[in-house]
Amino acid sequence: MNDKGVPTDSEAATLRDRLEKDAKQSGYNLNPDKEFTVELARGLLVNESRYGYWACPCRLADGTAEKDNDIICPCDYRDKDLDEFGACYCALYVDDDIRDGKRQPMPIPERRPLEAERKKGGRSNEPGPISNALFGLSGPKYPVWRCNVCGYLCARDEPPLVCPICKAKKDRFERFI
Repeated sequence: MNDKGVPTDSEAATLRDRLEKDAKQSGYNLNPDKEFTVELARGLLVNESRYGYWACPCRLADGTAEKDNDIICPCDYRDKDLDEFGACYCALYVDDDIRDGKRQPMPIPERRPLEAERKKGGRSNEPGPISNALFGLSGPKYPVWRCNVCGYLCARDEPPLVCPICKAKKDRFERFI
């Protein structure tokens, strides 16, 4: 970081390279526009310096990890945005068609609930869906998906595009709860 708290070009480029490596290892694609992704990496580093975590640079962070948990990169909305629009909200992650230049990223609507809605029943204040199911509470808020290859469990509207453990594709998941 320079004396104004801004990450250097080298720091941002290093993080961008690390993000690309991690994305490839997890079955995702980083946006091929290096200048663009270096600036997003710079934003992640700035937010890490401010808050202690990688709050998505394209959204306003509260500054409390508990309240921002859904927008810590990679955010909770990434897979759904990739599946529906071919890119995440900030376009850091893209699908194969956008990566290969077959189509351009398009605007993506904000999926994150408004602050007032999060205060009414934000996820951070509720028991997790697996806990609800195990303890006989009202039932899971989201369906629980199980990877048929490695057994990984996740609670979300749809299974992930790629299993973060074994890299199996979305079609290898089944509804668990």
